[in-house]
Amino acid sequence: MDKNIEFVVPQFDIPDGAWTAEPYGNGHINDTYLVTTGEGRFILQRVNSYVFPKPEEVISNILRVTDYLRGVIREEGGDPYRETLTLVQTQKGGYFTYDPEGGLWRMYLFVEDTISRDLPDTPELFELSGEAFGRFQRQIGSFPADTLFETIRDFHNTPARYQQLQDAITRNEAGRLDEVAAEIEFCRERERDVHVLMDALAAGEIPLRVTHNDTKLNNVLLDAKTGRGVCVIDLDTVMPGLAAYDFGDSIRFGANTAEEDERDLSRVQLSLTMFEAFTRGYLSEAGKVLTQREIELLPMGAKLMTLECGMRFLADHLNGDKYFKVHRPGHNLDRARTQFELVRHMEENWAQMQDIVAKCAKK
Repeated sequence: MDKNIEFVVPQFDIPDGAWTAEPYGNGHINDTYLVTTGEGRFILQRVNSYVFPKPEEVISNILRVTDYLRGVIREEGGDPYRETLTLVQTQKGGYFTYDPEGGLWRMYLFVEDTISRDLPDTPELFELSGEAFGRFQRQIGSFPADTLFETIRDFHNTPARYQQLQDAITRNEAGRLDEVAAEIEFCRERERDVHVLMDALAAGEIPLRVTHNDTKLNNVLLDAKTGRGVCVIDLDTVMPGLAAYDFGDSIRFGANTAEEDERDLSRVQLSLTMFEAFTRGYLSEAGKVLTQREIELLPMGAKLMTLECGMRFLADHLNGDKYFKVHRPGHNLDRARTQFELVRHMEENWAQMQDIVAKCAKK
């Protein structure tokens, strides 16, 4: 347990009296705790300053986006304190505080009567997550994306990620280069592909949008009774981006027949059943705001997000595991190899992926 919790919890405007805190969740980036009081529960997080060097900008983006979403949710007759996140004010009226060591902390209302799942067990569940992320994209569709901070520069920018991998190869900071020759060659063979989406943006073929940028199933809270998607969470990376990348991140995570860090690559395949389920759910909502060209590029979003994540895992492995939390030696390399194997399966099923997107877009 972080020694600073005793200091930071009283800084927030929560009910007086006794409280307890315990580690919560399994996120890669921030340290998260569940704070329980006699009158309610809250989520307390220390923002990772290595990942987010300007955490104040992260909070600003979250405040603006959630305030906007609450207005849309009210107009649609929903519950604005259940269907989007709500930051808790500090005793001084702000939305974050610092511990004595300089760490930045924030607190959310806990969304009760919800559950989260790490992996979609059924196509039906994955379709529901598609609806949730598609609804997020639809509801935020008119927000001016260029007014948000880019809290992580070039976060989902595949050409930039490719260059970062080349830089990591050159530095070979952790001395691991010799063991990853095959993975490096895999990326270099696909260098032409990495530019497709960003070139389309530069050419004006697709618009810049507000995007979530971490669209895994476990970032959707599901109603504990109905199982339907209630609230999209983990908004730290909400910033300007491309809809195809948000779509693609869900696919690379949820349509993989194996876990993200599977060591046995024979278990890694693209499930077209799961791909179709998510696409159907996503386009049932996001299809109302996406352009035709954006929809056509959704399969490329899936391929490039998978390739990009693989390159990020590989670069972090070469850099000495500084970004993603690891739980065993070579963990980031295992993650990278899984992503690259999934890319291969996408390439083998490319025509089917395009057909599924076209079919779902017509419904």
